[in-house]
Amino acid sequence: MIKEFEERPTLAKFVMHIGNEQFRGAGMRNPLPKPVNTFVYNKGEAQQVTIDEIEYTMPAKAILPLVSNQHFHFERPDELIAWQFNREFYCIVNHDAEVGCVGFLFYGIRHPMFIQLEDSEIAEMAQMQQNFADEWQHSDNFRGEMLRILLKRLIIKTTRLAKLQIESYQQFSDEKMDIIRKFALLLEINYKTEHEVKFYAAALNKSPKTLCNIFSLLHQPSPSKLIQNRIILEAKRYLYYTDKSGKEIAYELGFDSPAHFSRFFKLYSGCRISDFRADKVQ
Repeated sequence: MIKEFEERPTLAKFVMHIGNEQFRGAGMRNPLPKPVNTFVYNKGEAQQVTIDEIEYTMPAKAILPLVSNQHFHFERPDELIAWQFNREFYCIVNHDAEVGCVGFLFYGIRHPMFIQLEDSEIAEMAQMQQNFADEWQHSDNFRGEMLRILLKRLIIKTTRLAKLQIESYQQFSDEKMDIIRKFALLLEINYKTEHEVKFYAAALNKSPKTLCNIFSLLHQPSPSKLIQNRIILEAKRYLYYTDKSGKEIAYELGFDSPAHFSRFFKLYSGCRISDFRADKVQ
């Protein structure tokens, strides 16, 4: 079952999938006009999910946030409930000041993030599903705002659960952990054009050395490593899911020459672009 809500003037879109056997994220293979973020709730037993060609086990009774550019498919999508929304319906960045750490679910420190539910939370999730279902019965001018309120509640509830389940948030202050989230959000917006730590440090009002020290204190990979990883991830997506040449990908990712990109890819992925593509075909 698929339930959709659209606001034509703003192009806002919200979709709820209930046991939809066709549910998957097509990403670059079939990009949507407006990228969407996704919450997936596995109400059944543990199952496999493949995200960007890497296979994971999604636990039973768990929630998984997915960002807009990820490719994913599930072993048993008919056992899932999923909510999808674009930034015109609910913008994580714009709502961030209103709902603290909203971006944590999508731009936090662990991906993928499987958030486990206890019995009481499973019951609450069932009630939330019913609340969404009830709202689809209305066709008045309030439906969009009510769906937005319910989504906001889902985001807040899931954020609270996730932070309780991540050890770093128990060890360190929210202020310090928030630097990682803000860095990740900046990185997602700028990684194609900004490859240097100094840009992100300046945006966070820190020196590069201070920023690196904070990440080290919080037992996180260095900012430079995260930048490298994000560029390599996107490069692999292009190589997996498109027919773009190495030259086209190089310029797409902000490199000044294809040769520079080729050296970068080999250094940080461990193989040449041509070899990576050859392995994909096999």
